[in-house]
Amino acid sequence: MNKKLMEYLTNPIKFKLLTTINNQKRATTKELAEIVSQLPQTTLYRYLKKMVDDGLIHIVEENRIRNVNEKVYGMAIDFEAELDLIAKDPSSAASIAQIQRFANGIVDEFEKNLPQGDINPMRDGYGFFIAPIHVSRDEAKELIEKIIEIVKPYESNKVTPDRHLQSWAMVLTPPSKPCSHSSN
Repeated sequence: MNKKLMEYLTNPIKFKLLTTINNQKRATTKELAEIVSQLPQTTLYRYLKKMVDDGLIHIVEENRIRNVNEKVYGMAIDFEAELDLIAKDPSSAASIAQIQRFANGIVDEFEKNLPQGDINPMRDGYGFFIAPIHVSRDEAKELIEKIIEIVKPYESNKVTPDRHLQSWAMVLTPPSKPCSHSSN
């Protein structure tokens, strides 16, 4: 398992960059800048350099465009296989570490992007909720698959003046211990 990858999974912008490069197989700096247009260009370059240094992506080509070298990036790792390894890590410590990183990433997003003053989650298009549900393992798996299918079409939306990057996060906790029902 690639330990450095964990840092990128909890940062929505870095994760978006990785998934874009992985899904497209190759991506130019210009294409990536359009996808994360709210990110300052210097920060984008820094992220990409760190991803190269960490061995997650590599430069597959450089094109000379008006006295500037445009880099084309590709994956240096098998991204899907790495995500599978992380998901299948059986240790409780790894699971707790993953959920802590995940939760920290969500908190960071709220801290950076939460509007100041007149806060109205419904009007502003964000929020969170918890819904206690009783499901079997098969039902939980079915629920996750259905939610993924609902969200999937939105992942390829382009940035527009009224469309901004938001992170959809989903957590399904481990099942609680069965209650013992005593009969009277």
